[in-house]
Amino acid sequence: MTQKHNISQELSVTEITNIVNSVIRKYWRGYQPYIIDNYINRHVFEVSLVGLALGGIKGKTVVDVGGGWGAFSASCSALGMKAMLVDDFGDPGMSDGRDPRQSLPGDYDVRIIRRDVVKDGLGLPAESVDAVTSFDMIEHLNTSPKKFFHDAMRVLIPGGVFLLGVPNCVNLRKRITVPLGRGQWSDFSEWYDAPVFRGHIREPDVQDLRKIAKDISLCDCKIIGRNWSGYDHTSTLLRAVCRVTDRILRWIPSLCSDLYLLGRKRKDQT
Repeated sequence: MTQKHNISQELSVTEITNIVNSVIRKYWRGYQPYIIDNYINRHVFEVSLVGLALGGIKGKTVVDVGGGWGAFSASCSALGMKAMLVDDFGDPGMSDGRDPRQSLPGDYDVRIIRRDVVKDGLGLPAESVDAVTSFDMIEHLNTSPKKFFHDAMRVLIPGGVFLLGVPNCVNLRKRITVPLGRGQWSDFSEWYDAPVFRGHIREPDVQDLRKIAKDISLCDCKIIGRNWSGYDHTSTLLRAVCRVTDRILRWIPSLCSDLYLLGRKRKDQT
């Protein structure tokens, strides 16, 4: 079987999907089925990217930064990885003890590190982890993520994998809707009334990701496009349209709603 279906002969995509499915569905009760399905598909894709880049999953160490409730890191742990979750856990509802998702990382033996990575770094030994991941985090930062990116390179083993997922500030939908006067990402009250705004500050684009890759000396870089946000739409028709357009837009990442930067730490990089 090919790598498309197996991760170094360890796990098939079907096996990964079944495990991620079992992790997610226990904690995301009450959400629309299409939202849960999209969430599962997204994590299966992200775990598979890491596993294929590493040449395997089991026994590998992954640090997920800004992972919130910890669904990705819990999925990694359930699949046999040593998983760490680094977050400041400052989003609304994450510290009040009422949401059952707060037990998710602990239930799957994920090591939790409560930390501001921009201010304090990752706090991990040099060359100690196989992969550093971060999804939909840096666009929320009020300060530069540069220190975090360089610290990620420090803690990665030579040849280790760095995977960054971000929303695309110039995706196809925005290119159409912004000229029509519909460009706001967040609701006015979320920005204006909340004591602390945790929404999007600056979303990157493909050129930004290439500059980041150059700055931290990533090698074997790929920029990959997906369109997860379309599958979350409340309209059944638009979700159906997304299933068609997503396949087409993947060939042009600069038009996709979601971007991934995947690369390796050079083996001679210190």
